[in-house]
Amino acid sequence: MSTRRKQIEKMVAQLAAFPEGKTATRFPFVWASRRSQVTGVSCAMVKPSFCLILQGAKRVCLGAEQFDYRSGDFLASVIDIPASGQVSEAPYLGVSLEFTREEIAGVIQEGQVVVQPRLGSAAFVGRAPDEVVEVVARLVGLLEGGSEFLARLARRELLFRLLSGPHGHLFYQPDLFDPKADGVGQIIDWIRLNFSESFSVGELARDHGMSVSALHHKFKAITTMGPIQYQKNIRLQEARRLMLSGSLDATHAALRVGYDSPSQFNREYRRLFGAPPLQDIKALRLQMV
Repeated sequence: MSTRRKQIEKMVAQLAAFPEGKTATRFPFVWASRRSQVTGVSCAMVKPSFCLILQGAKRVCLGAEQFDYRSGDFLASVIDIPASGQVSEAPYLGVSLEFTREEIAGVIQEGQVVVQPRLGSAAFVGRAPDEVVEVVARLVGLLEGGSEFLARLARRELLFRLLSGPHGHLFYQPDLFDPKADGVGQIIDWIRLNFSESFSVGELARDHGMSVSALHHKFKAITTMGPIQYQKNIRLQEARRLMLSGSLDATHAALRVGYDSPSQFNREYRRLFGAPPLQDIKALRLQMV
């Protein structure tokens, strides 16, 4: 048995006691995800993070692209991005680490990492290099009473390994990190923070010194979708969260996230989540029992 396989199997054993679903660990930036059965398709916002699959397999859709990944593969994102996915092979176990773009930039600067920039999706699937698996295994080992200080150092090493590896150009894209870049990163951030506000793509492009065609091209290359679809997905995900928490009913959730028409909200909600709001929230609550 290879060292890589031994490390993965040891992590499976170390995380065996974690319950069904996504569970926080003693480190605030590390999560364990477990599913004992194959699941249906669900939609969610993928946060800036790295998730290594230890057992089973998943299928994820990012925009129009579909990816299958399994033990030893990873899903990563450097921005908040809407996605849909399902556990396609069970039992499933994954471990994820959250980070920020500022932390990536800090590692690049302090580690003097040289990355050849290429435009690409800010959420992607790949095969984890052996040195990355080794760092994650060390971090999982620290969950058993280890130091959070050492865990944070391991996370920085993980980012260094990822940036130095074959996927480095996807983890670091100047359009997302450089405030002097042509603006698509700033536009993504603006929509994410102001998703309830209406906007014109033409005005956004003009305000950031871009043509509409250039904005659409770069925005879709990074997020796998256009600006309006990106905003719509964020609105619907936030409305779902508000309803699931019991804070608001469907009508008030729709208004909160920027919809003027309840019928349009219901139509677009059903198209994304596969069921009207009340039916979807009821089903989600039953799953949580």
